[in-house]
Amino acid sequence: MKDLFLVASFTFKDLVKRKSFIISNIIILLIIVLGFNIPGIIKNISSGDENFGKNKITIVDNQNIYEGSLEILSNQEHGYQIEVSKEQISIEELKDKIKNGQINEAIYIEAKEGKINIEYIIQSQSLGTTVPQDLVMLLKGTYQNLQISKIGASTEQIEKINMPFNIELIQTEENKTGESILPMMLLSLVLFYAIYFFAYQVSSSITTEKTSKIIETLVTSTSPKTIVIGKTIGIGLAGILQTMTTVAVALVSAKLFLDNEIIDMILNSINLTAEVAIITIIYYILGYSLFALLYALTGSTVAKPEDVQSANGPVAILAVIGFYLSYFTMMNPASSLNKIAALIPISSPFCMPFRVMMGLATTAEILISLAILVITILLVAKISIKIYSSAILNYGSKINLRDMFRMYKNKND
Repeated sequence: MKDLFLVASFTFKDLVKRKSFIISNIIILLIIVLGFNIPGIIKNISSGDENFGKNKITIVDNQNIYEGSLEILSNQEHGYQIEVSKEQISIEELKDKIKNGQINEAIYIEAKEGKINIEYIIQSQSLGTTVPQDLVMLLKGTYQNLQISKIGASTEQIEKINMPFNIELIQTEENKTGESILPMMLLSLVLFYAIYFFAYQVSSSITTEKTSKIIETLVTSTSPKTIVIGKTIGIGLAGILQTMTTVAVALVSAKLFLDNEIIDMILNSINLTAEVAIITIIYYILGYSLFALLYALTGSTVAKPEDVQSANGPVAILAVIGFYLSYFTMMNPASSLNKIAALIPISSPFCMPFRVMMGLATTAEILISLAILVITILLVAKISIKIYSSAILNYGSKINLRDMFRMYKNKND
């Protein structure tokens, strides 16, 4: 136990003293503070401009199809800053004005062959750019109201014709998950990077000590098992310290820079409780342990630091597959695939906490998921420690999969 504490303590101190660790933490914390200031900055900028954030669109009706009724749109609240052109201007002249930056976007209206053509003109079309259908509906509604008024319909009759429809989505599941999906996906992304980044450090640490020959001193004074577990604990503690610091700064920044309404909305959407917090911490620790032990295995098989990235490739692929399996199934959290992702060891650390957060996971599912994850960690730890003890003093060529299998078999013998 004393040796385990010494290895963990040495690894922890070595990591937190590194300039890269300190600088990366400072950058992350600055980004968090700046991120929480963005809503306030936008609010201050937009407070003096009621049209802030609205698309500015020039409408040209040379044939006076709307008989001057388009001016009504300029005074309505609809998310656009509309300017109706007072001059006769051709579509080619309109395109030139957009190219020269005189106007941003334009709508050109003309009656042709028994139809009303609406041409939406922009400078360049990017992926997903379409004609704004809400604006088309406004133009269509304005024209219909004009024609209805001509046949003598009263204002009350026109209002009844344009009676708004209230459309509501209702799901049969007891728990409403739709509003929580986006925050869950963002939190899953944060959890993935927290686990992955520090698990990767285990491989880097082992390889660095191996190439600097420090490992020779370590293996003569303690067992390979102690080194692997001690390094995993040491780097894990550094990860927990960084995560706690990040969360603390985020909470303080939220309290200082966000409106209480926004904070309440976020808290309501993620349904954060003591149970959810405990489950998330457990999966964070177990998820980190799984990938850290896998990276300890790959770190011991290389002879040079420049080979670490290629050796870690298979583990990185597993981590990415697990994350995306969790991430994309959250779009339909009630699906069978999301339930499966919450049970698979490589994806459950990123998936199950948020199933619990959304109230979708049963107690049985949580216990089964944890059991599978713990058993997987124990198996990986056994394999990693046995191969590590044989591969750690290898300074020759990179060890391949066949060599690892042979080392594990010899250790069992």
